[in-house]
Amino acid sequence: MRSITSLLILSASSNRTFKEPLINSQYSKFHSHFIHSLIWCFAGAAIYSILISFGYLFGVNFLKVIIFFVVVIEPKKMSSSKRKPSEEEECADLAMSIPGLGSQSNQPKPRVLGTSFFGYVPDAFSMKTPNLPSERSSQPSPPSVADKNKTPKNDQVNRKENDRKPEEKQETNKTVAISAPQDNQTRDDKPEDDAMAARAQSTTPVRKVPIHLQSAQNRLLIKNGKVVNADGIQDADVYVEEGVIKQVGNNLIVPGGSRVIDARGKFVIPGGIDTHTHLQLPFMGTTTADDFYTGTRAALAGGTTTIIDFVIPSKGQSLIEAYKQWRERADDKVACDYALHVAVTWWSPEVQQEMEELCRDHGINSFKMFMAYKDLWQLDDTELFEAFERCKQLGAVAQVHAENGDIIKENCKKLLAAGVTGPEGHELSRPEEVEAEAVNRACVLANQVNCPLYVVHVMSKSAGQVIAEKRREGIVVYGEPIAASLATDGRNYWHTCWRHAAAHVMGPPLRPDASTPDYLMDLLANDDLSLTGTDHCTFSTAQKEMGKGDFTKIPNGVNGVEERMSLVWEKGVVSGKMDPSRFVAVTSTNAAKIFNMYPKKGCIDVGSDADIVIWDPKLEHTISVATHHSAVDFNIFEGMTCRGGPEYVIANGRVTVDEGQVKAVQGYGSFIPTPAFAPFVYDAVAEREKVHQLIKVEREGRVIAVRNTAVAAAQPSATNGEASESSLASANGVEEAIPTADHSFVAHQHFTRPPTSSGGRNMQDTTFSLSAEYPSMADVEEEAKGKKNSIHVKNPPGGKSSGPFW
Repeated sequence: MRSITSLLILSASSNRTFKEPLINSQYSKFHSHFIHSLIWCFAGAAIYSILISFGYLFGVNFLKVIIFFVVVIEPKKMSSSKRKPSEEEECADLAMSIPGLGSQSNQPKPRVLGTSFFGYVPDAFSMKTPNLPSERSSQPSPPSVADKNKTPKNDQVNRKENDRKPEEKQETNKTVAISAPQDNQTRDDKPEDDAMAARAQSTTPVRKVPIHLQSAQNRLLIKNGKVVNADGIQDADVYVEEGVIKQVGNNLIVPGGSRVIDARGKFVIPGGIDTHTHLQLPFMGTTTADDFYTGTRAALAGGTTTIIDFVIPSKGQSLIEAYKQWRERADDKVACDYALHVAVTWWSPEVQQEMEELCRDHGINSFKMFMAYKDLWQLDDTELFEAFERCKQLGAVAQVHAENGDIIKENCKKLLAAGVTGPEGHELSRPEEVEAEAVNRACVLANQVNCPLYVVHVMSKSAGQVIAEKRREGIVVYGEPIAASLATDGRNYWHTCWRHAAAHVMGPPLRPDASTPDYLMDLLANDDLSLTGTDHCTFSTAQKEMGKGDFTKIPNGVNGVEERMSLVWEKGVVSGKMDPSRFVAVTSTNAAKIFNMYPKKGCIDVGSDADIVIWDPKLEHTISVATHHSAVDFNIFEGMTCRGGPEYVIANGRVTVDEGQVKAVQGYGSFIPTPAFAPFVYDAVAEREKVHQLIKVEREGRVIAVRNTAVAAAQPSATNGEASESSLASANGVEEAIPTADHSFVAHQHFTRPPTSSGGRNMQDTTFSLSAEYPSMADVEEEAKGKKNSIHVKNPPGGKSSGPFW
């Protein structure tokens, strides 16, 4: 009864409070539902009193049912009577909530109408304060910023807009998520509404958001797949929300409304990382066919969700300036995430300073030096050594294009003079040994300063073998074979079709040895080579024809960013050379570790970026220029069949390849900084420094200086076997007599026994002395003079032997 009295008092106070006409119209529905709920309370109390006589337990349960009906069922029936938003309004409201698709305003989104025990109250949870009549001021409100900036033309437009019918206004602004005013509110009384309307008019209409974008942008559940990381495989589900992996495991509890992808019979792997691309690169008098949009779109189609491109400044250009140019080219176009290497094409103190700034302020941790392209980008050995030393100081990874540029230049002159002008001259001018020599030289130079070395595009068996041997010696060096060197060979340079041969021209060239791809794949599977890239640098046939009469003018570059993962799976996993975990390591994880993006990239784990590929091992497809997504008009892998490929590709939580259909969005990707001192690299460097420390030898005790270190000439030995004396000129010109044996020997600093007859050190010699002093030279000479002849022992210890060996 006390609770019922409180409710009656609340009702009476409410009637006294809301007596103004406008308030009654605003809260009339509140009163009706309040009275309706109050009646239910009285009815429930009466029924409860009756049920007490039938048993306390039964009554309590029945009362619970009544309360559930009043609190849950009835408000839902009441709230369902309100008008449902149209499909267009739902799409517009969703678009406003998705970053990059709706309005860029930072204003909070209006909340929906709420429900309570007493029903629903309009505007009860709206993010604004109602303008009640008692709160209005008789003085006009100050003009808004939008009113101050209005021109007469804008006033005319606004007047026309106010004269339009409400239905037309609603149709115009149906894509803008702005809560409409109530019927009893007028726009004239609220100046801020004019500014809101002006912003609404300036908003670009957003078309209906596709279903794949709605689902992937919010929540995604991948079920029944085999999650593959570099360290193992497990059966698990993966839940993604807001572009991040939130859960990995079985029997996950996830919110409703999540899109579910069934990955039964498929592998769930980290998105690929291509460590070597050249998109939108000005080179050899032209620019690559693929820009940052078409190149990253092709990458997504093949299962690569992150690329690392190269900033290549011209000779004498500021590294910072070139870096900013590449960022401007890429930021508005990339469809997936990207990072950058920076090439060092010239050397000076200014370059050293800019390298530090790039590492400190711009997220760069790798620098590439060219040992080829003489007179364009090539550094000499002294500059290479200093560049490696600088990389070590900054905690960066030193990369090299390993070819002997001096030899290549001379070979090109010789071939052109002999009339060899076709694409085959490209390979003949850069033979395999020229690459292997440069790789070895780079390893030697880097090892002198203990700098980690990364050899890009390993193209030959000899170069791969050099890297394998250096790794076994403990040198921190990583080798990067590319899709082209793992899947095709250099016999194409002798093809009778010039267009076909020229399409394969790249530097270093493909090798004519047909066993090279299998050999490099073996090294990759065994961890002698560490990871894969593509050197994706595409030029059309028309661009390649710039060198039709001179092979040195053919733009160097091939495709591969889309085909890389399928080719490595076909040549590595399907062939039995590697398992799926090693495949993940060489296509994603190792790259993320070397360039310090791990575990944000390169693994399927809680907290990692939702860069995920659902890989179908049974998906069979044939590579063709007719179906690839690159902008180039030739594919060097034309006709190759691959068993295994991406069915779904998720980049930052968004499905970009949906059942094989590419749905890339230009500008969706972001720049990924790569901090210096990657633990995967520099932990190994630190261990090597501990082992190879330069330690000074501390010597104790009295050291006898030897003035004469020259070797005495052999003198004729005496008949009695005694050593003869020979005179040697000393440093101060004083001659000394030094006893020598029959053969010459070098005087020792100190010894207790004379040398052997052959001039070697006496194995019975010792430096031990009870007086803590070494014997004097006179004592040694006296002992040498009194040396006795050796005695041949016929009977060894233990008695005379009767065996054949004595």
